[in-house]
Amino acid sequence: MSEIKENPPEKFEPYIAPGKEIAEVTIKAIVLGSILSVVFGIANAYIGLKYGMTVSASIPAAVISMAILRTLFKKVTVLENNIVQTVGSAGESLAAGIIFTIPAFFIWAANAQLTAAGYEHEISKWQIFWLSMLGGGLGILLMIPLRRYLVDKEHDRLRFPEGTACAEIIVAGDEGGNKAKMVFLGITIGAVYKLMYYTGRLWSESPGYDFKKTLKGGTIGIDATPVLMGVGYIIGPQIAALMLSGAVLGYLGIGPLLSFIGDQIPGIIIKPGTIPLIDMDPSQLRNFYIKYLGVGAVAVGGFVSLAKSLPVIFHSFAAGAKELIKGRGPESSIPRTDRDLPMSTVLIGTILIILAIWALPSTELHLLGAVLAVIFGFFFVVVAARIVGIVGSSSSPVSGMTIATLLVTCMILLAFGVEGVKGMVTAMSVGTIVCIAVCMSGDIAQDLKTGYLLGATPKHQQWTEFVGLLFPAAAMGFTLYLLGDAFGFVASPEHPTPLLAPQANVMATVVQGVMNADIPWAPIMVGGMIALAVELLGIHSLPFAIGLYLPLSLSTPIMAGGLIAWLVKKSTSKKALLNLRHQMGILFASGLVAGDALIGVITAGFIVGSDGYRGFFDKHEGALNTLTGASGPLVSLIMFFGLCVFFYFIVRSFANKN
Repeated sequence: MSEIKENPPEKFEPYIAPGKEIAEVTIKAIVLGSILSVVFGIANAYIGLKYGMTVSASIPAAVISMAILRTLFKKVTVLENNIVQTVGSAGESLAAGIIFTIPAFFIWAANAQLTAAGYEHEISKWQIFWLSMLGGGLGILLMIPLRRYLVDKEHDRLRFPEGTACAEIIVAGDEGGNKAKMVFLGITIGAVYKLMYYTGRLWSESPGYDFKKTLKGGTIGIDATPVLMGVGYIIGPQIAALMLSGAVLGYLGIGPLLSFIGDQIPGIIIKPGTIPLIDMDPSQLRNFYIKYLGVGAVAVGGFVSLAKSLPVIFHSFAAGAKELIKGRGPESSIPRTDRDLPMSTVLIGTILIILAIWALPSTELHLLGAVLAVIFGFFFVVVAARIVGIVGSSSSPVSGMTIATLLVTCMILLAFGVEGVKGMVTAMSVGTIVCIAVCMSGDIAQDLKTGYLLGATPKHQQWTEFVGLLFPAAAMGFTLYLLGDAFGFVASPEHPTPLLAPQANVMATVVQGVMNADIPWAPIMVGGMIALAVELLGIHSLPFAIGLYLPLSLSTPIMAGGLIAWLVKKSTSKKALLNLRHQMGILFASGLVAGDALIGVITAGFIVGSDGYRGFFDKHEGALNTLTGASGPLVSLIMFFGLCVFFYFIVRSFANKN
């Protein structure tokens, strides 16, 4: 086959036919993937702790593997490239799960009030390693029985943007011709666009406007980045519009309503806010209120999504139980592209993880904590895998799912009489395992989608994912302690400018708030009711909930990409030409995502190697625009609009040449 086609699952044919055997898991692929996994893991740990975001590694790993393997070796297969990106992307996902939670223990240890109250818990490097392995292993194992449903049966519905982009890039690199030209043109445009911002400071990356009068409390903005535009094109206009609708409700509806209440009742302070409503800007309204609405909406949207999936999930596990009882039969009778790790391996591995969580010392987990970790792990693994299938890993609200886990876990612990420092440690340990499991399940779901499109053997990807987990897990504890000693996580005379660790600070605050009966349950429950109302309208609430939770500026560029896909469809009457144009659009979008992410990874290396480098994520207004000054936001909008127009016409041009 010469292309990846968007057909119904029963008609789908992967790039490498199921009956064809080619090199897949090789020493060179494992070694290169393991190195990339550690590098991406360390780099993302630093970036995430300092700036609150991580850089996607799947697509950079795919591009780097093609460049290195094809340079050093004469013969390299697409399935070897796939194994490199499978192993290499695990480090970034693990780093996200670690940095969102583990620093909370360090933050508590630096809190004078907590230490005075008897908080003496110190998490060790070995505990960080075992929490990483247990959480990551749980996420990988629980995803295996769901592969046939989420990746195979839902092929037409769940696009898995990064997974699809990875596959397109690998195929284009293998085939060459116009497809390769389209991908590498996208990579070049995405990289140059990003470089002009990072190194030249020609414009603002995130122009925005906060309304002061007519819609006070509201805000509009856009993260004008190629990566989000590319993701928007891949997921299409419908999902992009659902995300944007949630963002519009939150930032142009609820935000202004809160400001209106503040105007009518001057001086009113509504918890968890610490200042009067009238004095809050849109970012403060999000942090104190809208974010919690989003948490509730994501939790309910995820629950509804899980409930809808239960029949098929039950069927998947029933098939697995049947396999355990009767056996799978000879493996040769199963198509290569449908071979998973045996269900016995999944079951035994999960049981061993449960026992290990129970026995893990100094985390205060014990039996109740182990049970909660597995229950919430299963729930959010399913939800997270579906979310990344809808909007991609970059837009997955992992922190929202972790907060929901912590809230419910704390309430259950309090009901069982587990409170105080012990309750805080138990809740955060559960949250850490669940957060890591969620991150790793999202990663392997994307990887399995890539493998599904390419024609990889699922069981090879599944066990090599554990290899990708092992090495960065060993490095994470040392990395956190090194960064903690060098920068700290709380401001002090020794560390006047600490690493912000924004997500971990939120997690620590949530757990303390629940244990001290000081958490805003009302907005969380209202957010859940909003998601339920959307669901009753017959609309999928999960994309809507994601848009409500994430900043508006992330939904707008995704919508721009979706609109380009819509325009391409509306301006093309012939079905054959539409299919060709759509494929060229996917290739170019994949290139944009790859080029943007590659520059992010390279710049991350500069950050890790030199703390004096400030070309990346420097948000100081005085340094934001060195050439365009106050015109930076306008220049940014013009450039982004120009990129949209270029995207539309280049897709039409390349399609007409074929």
